[in-house]
Amino acid sequence: MKRWLRILVSVSFIPPLLFVSACGSSSAGKAMGPLQVTTTTGMIADLVENVGGKHVQVTGLMGPGVDPHLYKASQGDIEKLDEADVIFYNGLHLEGKMTDIFTKMAHSKPVIPVAEKIDEKLLLETADGQNDPHIWFDVQLWMKATERVKEGLIEIDPAHKKDYEQQAAAYLKKLAELDQYAKQQLNTIPKERRVLVTAHDAFSYFGRAYEIEVVGLQGISTASEYGLKDVQRIVNLLTERKIKAVFVESSVSKRPIEAVVQGAKKKNHEVTIGGTLFSDAMGEKGTEEGTYIGMVRHNIDTIVKALK
Repeated sequence: MKRWLRILVSVSFIPPLLFVSACGSSSAGKAMGPLQVTTTTGMIADLVENVGGKHVQVTGLMGPGVDPHLYKASQGDIEKLDEADVIFYNGLHLEGKMTDIFTKMAHSKPVIPVAEKIDEKLLLETADGQNDPHIWFDVQLWMKATERVKEGLIEIDPAHKKDYEQQAAAYLKKLAELDQYAKQQLNTIPKERRVLVTAHDAFSYFGRAYEIEVVGLQGISTASEYGLKDVQRIVNLLTERKIKAVFVESSVSKRPIEAVVQGAKKKNHEVTIGGTLFSDAMGEKGTEEGTYIGMVRHNIDTIVKALK
């Protein structure tokens, strides 16, 4: 909003002839500097930076270890959203507690859910009839999110259309290579061992895309509760199928999975924690895992090492 106010104020003091000249110049927009973009998750922030390049200044609200299902916007977050020229968020109820904020903000600026143009036939459904929001676990679906970000930036800043198209194309090529890497590496795990057990059911798209069975202790959202029956269900699965490793998540408490490990031990089946996976949040900024591609590669390598 502040950006548009600055433009409005400056334009009101330009003489008519100068105004005509300025409107015909592509350098007029550049003088305002990069687009101010606010995103929710780190995955989306990384995506916008890759597509936007030097034409965007990105502020992500949710850092490493932050659970978007439970996230509540602070007053500082509201200010960052208010100061943005455009907001990108996941959608599909991932940021459920922020829905009202996005609705209000959409009256004054572009507010774009990156999942909004994905064909519903490609989306998985949860037990309660909602669409599963964890689309980034299927790299091919994240490629569709990339296209939506590209379109959104072009709609807002058409002067740099060519750059956005070129940067998106370069990033899409990297994502295609990542998708192939995932398939090749996960195929090295014997089929009977391809069982991914985690704290919450965030990896369904991952399982569908890369042919690995996924079992979560909790539901799609970490806001859902789990009980003794849920723990026992996972313990029985581990012991009956001789699964040797389970995984914790960087943005979810370790306690549920630790309870599963202890339960299996009481039934004389040794299960190890195969490592930490990044599910709803990426790693620290400046690390390999602090990028979407690095996060996905980390997850793949961790799963393969533990289950192969």
